[in-house]
Amino acid sequence: MSEHAEWQKSSFSGGGEGNNCVELAVAGDAVAIRESDEPGVVLTTTPGPLRELIRTVKADAFRPHA
Repeated sequence: MSEHAEWQKSSFSGGGEGNNCVELAVAGDAVAIRESDEPGVVLTTTPGPLRELIRTVKADAFRPHA
C-alpha cells in the first residue's frame, strides 16, 4: 500500500494529538488496515473477511466463555 493512500480514521477517535486509532484505506479490491501510531505496519485483506471480523468484534465473540 502506497504512502499516498487515502487513509480514513474512525470518527470515534476524536481529534487532536494522542488519539491513536485504526485507519483504513481502499486500493482496488483490497482493504489496508494500520494503527495510526504504527503507520509502517499495514495489514491487507478484502472486504468479506474484514466485514466478518467487525461482526465478530461487535458480537463480543472474542470474550472467553465461562
